Amino acid sequence: MISATPAVSGRGPDASAPIGAPRTRAVHRAVADARRGVPVVLAGQHPLIVAPAETVGAEGLHLIDRLAAGPASLLLAPARAAAVLRRPLAETAPAVALALARPLIDAATLRRVADPTLEQIMPSFALTSVPDQAEAALALGKLARLLPAMVVAPVRPGWASLPLGAGLLAVPAADLLAYPTNLAATLNRVAEVEIPLEDAPDARLIAFRALDQGIEHMAILVGAPAAKAAPLVRIHSECFTGDLLGSLRCDCGPQLKGAIRRMAEEGAGVVLYLAQEGRGIGLINKLRAYTLQDRGLDTVDANRALGWQADERNFHIAAAMLDAIGLKRIRLLTNNPEKMAGLAACGVDVAERVPHVFAPNGVNDAYLDTKARRFGHLLD
Repeated sequence: MISATPAVSGRGPDASAPIGAPRTRAVHRAVADARRGVPVVLAGQHPLIVAPAETVGAEGLHLIDRLAAGPASLLLAPARAAAVLRRPLAETAPAVALALARPLIDAATLRRVADPTLEQIMPSFALTSVPDQAEAALALGKLARLLPAMVVAPVRPGWASLPLGAGLLAVPAADLLAYPTNLAATLNRVAEVEIPLEDAPDARLIAFRALDQGIEHMAILVGAPAAKAAPLVRIHSECFTGDLLGSLRCDCGPQLKGAIRRMAEEGAGVVLYLAQEGRGIGLINKLRAYTLQDRGLDTVDANRALGWQADERNFHIAAAMLDAIGLKRIRLLTNNPEKMAGLAACGVDVAERVPHVFAPNGVNDAYLDTKARRFGHLLD
């Protein structure tokens, strides 16, 4: 569920320590390389060479095969591994490792194993030992908004001096684990403009950007919220399908419009519009989850079948935005008690929960039922 800390958390003091600009740049490049299918070396006591199963191609697999100091494996989240192996698995560990024979199987097969929405023609796999850096390897896939399924192998000593290793990046595993929390500390206001809205003519928009120069987070200010002792605040994760297209599968569009309308009626308020599509799994993975929902899974089990947690969001960014616009004490417009707890854990004084309930529309009835039954949302 929602947490004030990253869904993948560190396992030592380095995981929570601030990371400086050079190391942050290394994380940014590691994410970019992962999205392009280029292997990355995770530095640590037992270094690994890793690449996402979703994007790695023949060249990347060749590099892993040649630079590996031992057998390669495919890391999967336990829920996904259980489906691949067709048997239940304990979910106490962050990852399950499936042995890969050398030479490595082809990239197309790896993608089918990683993605449950594709045709499931599976080779046989045997379980093998999970490497020490498994958590960081899956974290890299998640930071890249890819399926958390990673090809990994112990890397040969002196790999960087070998011709095949030239140009490959090494990034500390602890930096990948610490990155989601540290990112909030780099948030900056980059633009501010008056933007009259249909339901709130006195609205302003403030854009925030973090050091990674990624998708911007937005604050929609209605009236003068800082003048209120505890203004109304809505933490709204972006929803391309609901907010922009008016999808009936969710209640996101009505919640966004309704929040702005409610704040206009009160005379002030803030909507924090966060780049956390699909409860933090990204738009493409949300669409994959929709495909699995169409096959009978609910939103919780669909996310888990893809290898993600049911909810991957954290509130460090939201807390930093509230601090930047001078709001210390708020009334939170939400049906989700865990959202209140997440903000409170980040130091935000939540004076009150204000319900924000919209009736089902005939299409999203099961979705709302899942929110209440499995996420604990208060929809009565």
